[in-house]
Amino acid sequence: MLTLSRWKIIAVTLSVIFGILFSLPNVLPQSALDAMPGFLPHKKLNLGLDLQGGSYLLYEVDTDALHRERLNNMVEDVRTQLRNEQIPFGELGLQGDVVSVRIGDPSRYNDAVNLLRKNIGAPLAGVIGGKDVAVNGKGDNRIELGFVPEAAKADAAKAVEQSIETIRRRIDSLGTKEPSINRQGENRIMIQAPGESDPSKLRDIVGKTAKLTFQMVDDTVTPEDIQANRIPPGSEVLPGDRFAPFYVVKKRAVVSGEELTNASQSFDQNGQPAVAFAFNGSGAKKFADITTRNRGKKFAIVLDKRVLSAPVINDPITGGSGIITGSFTAQSANELALLLRSGALPAPLNIEDQRTVTAELGADAVKAGSISLAIGAVAMFVFVILAYGLFGGFAAIALVVNVLLIIGIMSMTQATLTFPGIAGLILTLAVAVDANVLIYERMRDEANAGRTPMAAADHGYKLALTSILDANITSLISGLIMFSFGSGPVKGFAWTLVIGVFTSLFTAIFITQVLIGWWFKATKPKKLPIA
Repeated sequence: MLTLSRWKIIAVTLSVIFGILFSLPNVLPQSALDAMPGFLPHKKLNLGLDLQGGSYLLYEVDTDALHRERLNNMVEDVRTQLRNEQIPFGELGLQGDVVSVRIGDPSRYNDAVNLLRKNIGAPLAGVIGGKDVAVNGKGDNRIELGFVPEAAKADAAKAVEQSIETIRRRIDSLGTKEPSINRQGENRIMIQAPGESDPSKLRDIVGKTAKLTFQMVDDTVTPEDIQANRIPPGSEVLPGDRFAPFYVVKKRAVVSGEELTNASQSFDQNGQPAVAFAFNGSGAKKFADITTRNRGKKFAIVLDKRVLSAPVINDPITGGSGIITGSFTAQSANELALLLRSGALPAPLNIEDQRTVTAELGADAVKAGSISLAIGAVAMFVFVILAYGLFGGFAAIALVVNVLLIIGIMSMTQATLTFPGIAGLILTLAVAVDANVLIYERMRDEANAGRTPMAAADHGYKLALTSILDANITSLISGLIMFSFGSGPVKGFAWTLVIGVFTSLFTAIFITQVLIGWWFKATKPKKLPIA
């Protein structure tokens, strides 16, 4: 096992070169990095929020608003279904958590119940033949519709998951590296953005619902009707743009932002900032149909219940693309395009907590972590050298290479180093020392049993290998479990520990083997220095 095979020497040499090259950018000033050739590594470690500073936000997903919106949509679905079948009805609206409607013709009551049970609602996951909406007949020709409890819980859970993905896309578009976005409890989302020193900018991007809809303007309503609050069922009043303070639009959106495939900052025909957009296939077809059937009418482009613009449809728009005009600056148009590309939030977000970790606090944490790492490393170096002499020196060299490999791998993969990650790094060094202690103690036992120095060293590696593998495999399993189910600091600790398991095995076995093999070849000793 102590034979100096060529592949071992090559592997050890390459690992040392790799560790030095990929760790070096972390200690060089930026000016030196800029002067380095392009083929050399330039990536530095990403420092976590606790080391670098940044912004911390805690949001609560407003699942009640989502539930209310779905109920309002159900009202419009009921209205559309009954009108299409020419079933007379009245008193349609919300009563608490249910949609209530009275059928005007008692002879059509059963037809209405069957119609709504067939066409309202969607299949409920996990329930064969079940639907997420319950349709119940009541007395006095009244029908009530409401979401079943399982559907409400599923909607809330789905809204939180979709919000996390949308937030992640938005923060990634800002260029923030390695944000930590995790669910807390049933409906809360915790965001940590290292290096983002302006939480208000982050909040403006993250917290906007950015729900874009295209709705037809209801031209039958006059300004006098708006003042008298005579708004037809199926329409609503929304704040307007610079051309009109209010618009009355149909509640049902003809196309939604979910069908956008791209959005980018552009300019209109007057050279003013605008947002260009493009639909997918189904969205382009809907847009073409609605603009063909409504030539000469206005349609409103609505963002978060506010009309951005309400142009007249002069000609059918069949290309599946267009521009959104409004009182934009180049920055606001670019931010809106970013939000539309990232997708709308399924429900509003309410800010629960906001904190800023200052750069000074981050610098103190880095200093404390560096000191603790240095003290731990020096203590281990002193221990192995005092306990095992020359072989302890070889173990100390392996520990240095181990640290270089861990930092190099984390720099190359752009993993984030957190304060708990430094603790994981110290623990990794201790585990690596344990491996050398097992090997050297086994060597000592074999030498005391009368074996030659070469045989004792060879048996030490062979017989200790099983115990080393067992210890590191259990550490690896623990690290993977913490990384899979943990969040924040736990993930940082686990990631460093997982990387350290592999580097520790390599350095504790191969690097010390090569060094001891060279020593045997050069000195041909009569006894082991640890016997």
